Amino acid sequence: MPDFRTRSHALEIMDDLSCSGEVVHQTLRELDFINQWLGGNAVTLSGINQLLNQQRALPDKLHLADMGCGSGDLLRILHAKYSRLIPGIQLEGIDANEHITSFARQHLREFSNISIQTENIFDPKARKRSYDIITATLFLHHFSDNELSDILCSWKQQARIGIVINDLHRHPLAYHSIRYLTRWFSNSSMVKYDAPLSVLRGFSEEEWRSILNKAGITNYRLVWRWAFRWQLIIPTAL
Repeated sequence: MPDFRTRSHALEIMDDLSCSGEVVHQTLRELDFINQWLGGNAVTLSGINQLLNQQRALPDKLHLADMGCGSGDLLRILHAKYSRLIPGIQLEGIDANEHITSFARQHLREFSNISIQTENIFDPKARKRSYDIITATLFLHHFSDNELSDILCSWKQQARIGIVINDLHRHPLAYHSIRYLTRWFSNSSMVKYDAPLSVLRGFSEEEWRSILNKAGITNYRLVWRWAFRWQLIIPTAL
């Protein structure tokens, strides 16, 4: 029986930046399915809406970066939702695995306002870039608590409006549910291995608050969402 009291430090297959081929492509497609049918994307979209609603009016231009973008499916959804409301919206997906970014570029090739960058978020050049909003969906559980405090401290300086994080709540029901669901529907060995481990690398409320405190972030909203997701919104606009 896994120990749910603390975060797992075991590595997922996805953590290997050299992983490539059809197993990666199948994994990305299945992760899109999971986010769609378990309501994961709605958690991120709700957070973006809350940040935009805090503005006096919708901006004419908006630069949004999705960190750990995977297939880029969230960017496609954001384009459909906001491109008419914000004519100057610029959407950027960032991932450190060149095989994943290659898949995302192909997936999004018809969208002129979406760009994909192969970049490590710890690269000093990456930390000099500025955006209006930064999002991260099912991405931050890949990092240690110390790394997360460092990442959030940097993102707070880089995001003009705010940050939206959507990640996993470590819970026995979430663990066993995804373990059996992926055994049933998944054709990806990576998903079958990584999905339950992702839950074990997820967070408790206390862990998030400790990470945020270490990053010096006091203005935030942390809410539990279905299905076993934490929605963390960090406004950065003065």
